[in-house]
Amino acid sequence: MSISAIIKSVQDTMRKDAGVDGDAQRISQLVWMVFLKVFDAKEEEWELMRDEYRPIIPEGLRWRDWAANDEGMTGDELLDFVNNKLFKELKEMELDEYSDPKAFIVKAVFEDSYNYMKSGTLLRQVINKLNEIDFTTQQDRHMFNDIYENILKDLQSAGNAGEYYTPRPVTQFVVDMVNPKIGEKVLDFACGTGGYLTSTIEHFKNTKQIKSVEDNQVLQETIMGIEKKPMPHMLTVTNLILHDIDAPKIKHDNSLIKNVREYRPVDQVDVIVTNPPFGGIEEDGVEINFPEKFRTKETADLFMVLLMYLLKDGGRAGIVLPDGFLFGEGVKIAIKEKLLEEFNLHTIVRLPKGVFAPYTDIKTNLLFFEKGKPTAEIWYFEHPLPSGFKNYTKTKPIRLEEFELEKQWWSNRVENEYAWKISIDEIKNRNYNLDLDHPNKNNSIEVLSPKELIEIIEKNLDEQSRLIKQIKASWGN
Repeated sequence: MSISAIIKSVQDTMRKDAGVDGDAQRISQLVWMVFLKVFDAKEEEWELMRDEYRPIIPEGLRWRDWAANDEGMTGDELLDFVNNKLFKELKEMELDEYSDPKAFIVKAVFEDSYNYMKSGTLLRQVINKLNEIDFTTQQDRHMFNDIYENILKDLQSAGNAGEYYTPRPVTQFVVDMVNPKIGEKVLDFACGTGGYLTSTIEHFKNTKQIKSVEDNQVLQETIMGIEKKPMPHMLTVTNLILHDIDAPKIKHDNSLIKNVREYRPVDQVDVIVTNPPFGGIEEDGVEINFPEKFRTKETADLFMVLLMYLLKDGGRAGIVLPDGFLFGEGVKIAIKEKLLEEFNLHTIVRLPKGVFAPYTDIKTNLLFFEKGKPTAEIWYFEHPLPSGFKNYTKTKPIRLEEFELEKQWWSNRVENEYAWKISIDEIKNRNYNLDLDHPNKNNSIEVLSPKELIEIIEKNLDEQSRLIKQIKASWGN
């Protein structure tokens, strides 16, 4: 059976369980189980490679000890073991400053995980299906990476959980254009499910930057993330382990709760790639961690300010922001002033509607900039929809190959039907409104089908009839 069929079978089995309610819980349930199986496979590798290695997960709790045998515990015995021994002991692991960093990861994952399943028989069926995937083979691990992406995409339909997932074509394009180099510290301080970080690892592999054991060790130390919500934190850690990061440096924390004035040069990084949550409102008190002119409760704005403090001189960034940031006033103008005075905002890629569907239909933008010199001009590139598309949807998503247009233009910039530029003086004259349409955009009238024309006419007639009735009623006739 293929890995995709295995995962579908697992999810179908979970749907039969009375304790698992909805996509978000189903994904959370699947991920702690996958994490434990993946981590056990990695521990087997480390034991073979390092004579001195001591397992992190205690004997009896390792996947191989209680889950690997298809004829193992089931029913109430299995439920009792998982709920009252496995979770209890992993949540209560005693650690100190001398403990292996990987032990902190295991404890953090299980502190915020739950066994939602109430049927020990169905749980056994899920375990047996997962045992058909062998994470000790590169082939199965590589195939599962693709399946994992599908699991993450399910988050887009799982209520608010969709905010944690950025389409992989977007993360890969942003990372490729920012072009991190091996040895540079790469940070995503709102990392969600880890898309930008795994895209960074893929970028290093595709550009053949990892050439030695030493390079791989440098990579282990320089990929960093922060995520405050438990489920996406768990997803990121598992995702990075699947990408051969032994002890992922992913903090389970809120990046906005530290005063930005306390950051020192040693805290700064070379590259930031991120998609901060937009439309969110932070809790009371968070804004006091920022200078007064930047204080707001709007999450995306605070992350933008944080980025400016965390990026070192010469550092580069790629960030997703909604249209509201471009045309916004008040605090947003103060943020844009600082951005344009201290950073070279060289490129804004304007994305069409639907890139983040069905989570949100808000139009978004990709901003690329470098720290250390002011902006002289900004290039805009309006990403075109494929022929026949009115917008992107969940079933018609954006694809990586569509960004070839931008990539071919990137190093040889000329104004064309998609690209144009504006000077800093024009931006100041616009009171820092960055919401620009292409000045030479073809505003031709869209050709409508007869059916669409009839629908519009009927709608207008209905509206006219309603208005006439209102006017007559107000006259008393």
